[in-house]
Amino acid sequence: MCNFEETVTVLHPPSYWIGVVSALHVQRGVSGGFAQMCHGKSAPLRRMQPGDWLVYYSPRTEIGDGEPLQAFTAIGRVLDDHVYEYAMSATFVPYRRNIEYVPCHEARIEGLLDRLSFTRGKRNWGYPFRTGHFEINQEDFFTIAEAMHAAIQ
Repeated sequence: MCNFEETVTVLHPPSYWIGVVSALHVQRGVSGGFAQMCHGKSAPLRRMQPGDWLVYYSPRTEIGDGEPLQAFTAIGRVLDDHVYEYAMSATFVPYRRNIEYVPCHEARIEGLLDRLSFTRGKRNWGYPFRTGHFEINQEDFFTIAEAMHAAIQ
Protein backbone atom coordinates (compact mmCIF):
# COMPACT_ATOMS: atom_id res chain seq x y z
CA MET A 1 0.00 0.00 0.00
CA CYS A 2 1.09 3.52 -0.71
CA ASN A 3 1.36 6.06 2.06
CA PHE A 4 0.14 9.22 0.35
CA GLU A 5 0.54 11.36 3.46
CA GLU A 6 4.26 11.48 2.69
CA THR A 7 3.92 12.49 -0.96
CA VAL A 8 0.77 14.59 -1.23
CA THR A 9 0.00 17.80 0.63
CA VAL A 10 -3.78 17.79 1.00
CA LEU A 11 -5.42 21.09 1.88
CA HIS A 12 -9.04 19.96 1.44
CA PRO A 13 -11.12 16.80 1.55
CA PRO A 14 -10.43 14.87 -1.65
CA SER A 15 -12.71 14.96 -4.64
CA TYR A 16 -13.17 11.92 -6.86
CA TRP A 17 -13.05 12.03 -10.64
CA ILE A 18 -13.52 9.77 -13.65
CA GLY A 19 -11.47 10.33 -16.80
CA VAL A 20 -12.50 8.59 -20.01
CA VAL A 21 -9.51 7.36 -22.00
CA SER A 22 -8.73 4.31 -24.16
CA ALA A 23 -6.95 1.48 -22.32
CA LEU A 24 -3.80 1.86 -24.43
CA HIS A 25 -3.50 5.54 -23.53
CA VAL A 26 -4.22 4.75 -19.87
CA GLN A 27 -1.30 2.32 -19.88
CA ARG A 28 0.98 5.07 -21.21
CA GLY A 29 -0.15 7.40 -18.44
CA VAL A 30 0.32 4.80 -15.72
CA SER A 31 3.81 3.98 -17.03
CA GLY A 32 4.74 7.66 -17.12
CA GLY A 33 2.98 8.73 -13.90
CA PHE A 34 0.74 11.30 -15.57
CA ALA A 35 -2.87 11.98 -16.54
CA GLN A 36 -3.89 13.31 -19.94
CA MET A 37 -7.46 13.41 -21.20
CA CYS A 38 -10.04 15.13 -23.38
CA HIS A 39 -7.67 15.36 -26.35
CA GLY A 40 -5.01 17.07 -24.26
CA LYS A 41 -7.12 19.92 -22.89
CA SER A 42 -6.00 21.60 -19.65
CA ALA A 43 -9.44 22.36 -18.13
CA PRO A 44 -10.20 18.83 -16.80
CA LEU A 45 -6.74 18.61 -15.24
CA ARG A 46 -7.11 22.04 -13.63
CA ARG A 47 -10.40 21.00 -11.97
CA MET A 48 -8.53 18.44 -9.90
CA GLN A 49 -6.58 19.40 -6.78
CA PRO A 50 -3.63 17.74 -5.00
CA GLY A 51 -4.94 14.74 -3.05
CA ASP A 52 -7.93 14.16 -5.35
CA TRP A 53 -8.45 10.70 -6.80
CA LEU A 54 -8.78 9.84 -10.49
CA VAL A 55 -10.28 6.65 -11.89
CA TYR A 56 -9.87 5.94 -15.58
CA TYR A 57 -12.74 4.39 -17.50
CA SER A 58 -11.85 2.90 -20.89
CA PRO A 59 -14.71 2.37 -23.32
CA ARG A 60 -12.30 0.75 -25.82
CA THR A 61 -8.86 -0.81 -25.90
CA GLU A 62 -7.67 1.83 -28.39
CA ILE A 63 -9.12 5.12 -29.53
CA GLY A 64 -11.32 4.78 -32.61
CA ASP A 65 -11.16 1.22 -33.89
CA GLY A 66 -10.18 -0.54 -30.65
CA GLU A 67 -12.18 -3.41 -29.24
CA PRO A 68 -15.03 -2.50 -26.86
CA LEU A 69 -13.85 -2.78 -23.25
CA GLN A 70 -16.20 -0.79 -20.94
CA ALA A 71 -13.98 -1.14 -17.88
CA PHE A 72 -12.28 0.89 -15.18
CA THR A 73 -8.59 0.52 -15.97
CA ALA A 74 -6.50 2.60 -13.54
CA ILE A 75 -6.76 4.53 -10.31
CA GLY A 76 -4.44 7.10 -8.79
CA ARG A 77 -4.04 10.24 -6.75
CA VAL A 78 -3.17 13.76 -7.93
CA LEU A 79 0.32 14.53 -6.64
CA ASP A 80 0.68 18.29 -6.99
CA ASP A 81 -0.86 21.40 -8.51
CA HIS A 82 1.32 21.40 -11.63
CA VAL A 83 -0.48 21.20 -15.00
CA TYR A 84 2.08 21.24 -17.78
CA GLU A 85 2.43 20.97 -21.54
CA TYR A 86 4.18 17.99 -23.10
CA ALA A 87 5.17 18.02 -26.78
CA MET A 88 4.20 14.66 -28.26
CA SER A 89 4.89 15.96 -31.78
CA ALA A 90 5.44 19.27 -33.53
CA THR A 91 1.69 19.71 -33.91
CA PHE A 92 0.32 18.06 -30.74
CA VAL A 93 1.22 19.54 -27.37
CA PRO A 94 -1.27 18.24 -24.79
CA TYR A 95 -1.50 19.11 -21.11
CA ARG A 96 -0.62 16.60 -18.41
CA ARG A 97 -0.80 16.27 -14.64
CA ASN A 98 1.31 14.14 -12.26
CA ILE A 99 -0.55 11.17 -10.79
CA GLU A 100 0.61 8.46 -8.38
CA TYR A 101 -1.16 5.32 -9.54
CA VAL A 102 -1.88 2.42 -7.22
CA PRO A 103 -1.80 -1.25 -8.18
CA CYS A 104 -5.21 -2.46 -9.31
CA HIS A 105 -7.05 -4.80 -11.64
CA GLU A 106 -9.34 -3.90 -14.50
CA ALA A 107 -13.03 -3.95 -13.49
CA ARG A 108 -15.84 -4.18 -16.04
CA ILE A 109 -18.60 -1.66 -15.50
CA GLU A 110 -21.30 -4.19 -16.34
CA GLY A 111 -21.23 -5.68 -12.84
CA LEU A 112 -21.32 -2.22 -11.22
CA LEU A 113 -24.14 -0.52 -13.14
CA ASP A 114 -26.76 -1.12 -10.43
CA ARG A 115 -24.32 -0.12 -7.64
CA LEU A 116 -23.16 3.30 -8.89
CA SER A 117 -25.35 6.35 -8.30
CA PHE A 118 -24.56 7.83 -11.72
CA THR A 119 -25.58 4.66 -13.63
CA ARG A 120 -28.17 2.95 -11.39
CA GLY A 121 -31.57 2.61 -13.06
CA LYS A 122 -30.48 4.53 -16.15
CA ARG A 123 -31.09 3.03 -19.55
CA ASN A 124 -28.58 5.46 -21.09
CA TRP A 125 -25.98 4.93 -18.36
CA GLY A 126 -23.08 5.89 -20.64
CA TYR A 127 -24.17 9.50 -21.04
CA PRO A 128 -21.94 11.03 -18.29
CA PHE A 129 -18.88 9.38 -19.85
CA ARG A 130 -19.36 11.42 -23.03
CA THR A 131 -18.01 14.51 -21.23
CA GLY A 132 -14.59 12.84 -20.86
CA HIS A 133 -14.16 13.91 -17.23
CA PHE A 134 -16.64 14.19 -14.39
CA GLU A 135 -16.82 14.17 -10.62
CA ILE A 136 -18.30 11.26 -8.64
CA ASN A 137 -19.16 10.88 -4.98
CA GLN A 138 -17.00 9.13 -2.40
CA GLU A 139 -19.28 6.08 -2.14
CA ASP A 140 -19.10 5.47 -5.89
CA PHE A 141 -15.33 5.91 -5.81
CA PHE A 142 -14.89 3.28 -3.10
CA THR A 143 -17.28 0.90 -4.88
CA ILE A 144 -15.14 1.15 -8.01
CA ALA A 145 -11.86 0.92 -6.05
CA GLU A 146 -13.10 -2.23 -4.30
CA ALA A 147 -14.08 -3.80 -7.66
CA MET A 148 -10.58 -2.97 -8.94
CA HIS A 149 -8.93 -4.48 -5.84
CA ALA A 150 -7.09 -1.17 -5.41
CA ALA A 151 -5.14 -0.53 -2.20
CA ILE A 152 -6.73 2.76 -1.11
CA GLN A 153 -6.04 4.26 2.30
